[in-house]
Amino acid sequence: MSGKVDTEDTECHTKEITDIPKLDGSLVEEVMALCEENIFGCYQCGTCSAGCPFVLDMDLTPDEVIHYIINDNLDVLKSKTIWLCSSCFVCAERCPRDINITKVMEALRQIILRKNIDETDISCLSDKELREIPQMAFVSLFRKNIG
Repeated sequence: MSGKVDTEDTECHTKEITDIPKLDGSLVEEVMALCEENIFGCYQCGTCSAGCPFVLDMDLTPDEVIHYIINDNLDVLKSKTIWLCSSCFVCAERCPRDINITKVMEALRQIILRKNIDETDISCLSDKELREIPQMAFVSLFRKNIG
């Protein structure tokens, strides 16, 4: 077994968040209210990104996500990075400012999900994918989406 998952229905896997949800306040206010992390403490050292096991697959590095939030750039809500975050806590453990970036990523996912925008459609998975994708990946997916 090669470890690769053969996708039979590519249409299901190309869904993207295209509409940025309207927020009640600024992005930074909403994120900080949800995660209770002081993201203004981040001095963009990049340690979080250097330790992230999925950084090569991300369109924004974790420190760029923080930069987008601080600058109220709503494009971060369309980023695939917040969905790729595996909540492994490496970034949080290594952060010299003790910012739990995993909580920040979860806050961004919650902002999107609370607006009833979801790019995950479990019914689109093929039988082969259901057999080959590790069960822990499904547990993490469901935890992220029903949090």
